[in-house]
Amino acid sequence: MSHRGGGFRRYGCVMTWTWKFEDANGSNVDAEDTDFNSQGDAESWLGEQWRELSEKGAAVAVLSEGDRVEYRMSLAPESA
Repeated sequence: MSHRGGGFRRYGCVMTWTWKFEDANGSNVDAEDTDFNSQGDAESWLGEQWRELSEKGAAVAVLSEGDRVEYRMSLAPESA
C-alpha cells in the first residue's frame, strides 16, 4: 500500500512527511513507501515497520516535512 499522495499545502507548496533511514555508520538504508500525507500516518507506519527496518540494517530513522527535519530517532530496542 502506497502512502504517497497529495500531502497538504503550506504556503502554496504540497508538503509530505518522509522517513529516511541510516545504518550505524550514517549510510542510507533503502525502504519503500516512506512518503506520507500526515505526521501521524508516518509515525503509525514506523511503529509497524521499525523491527523489519532494523533487521535490514537501519539504526536511525529521520522524519522530514519537505526539506525540514522534524526529528531523528534510534531504532534500537529500549533495554529493560
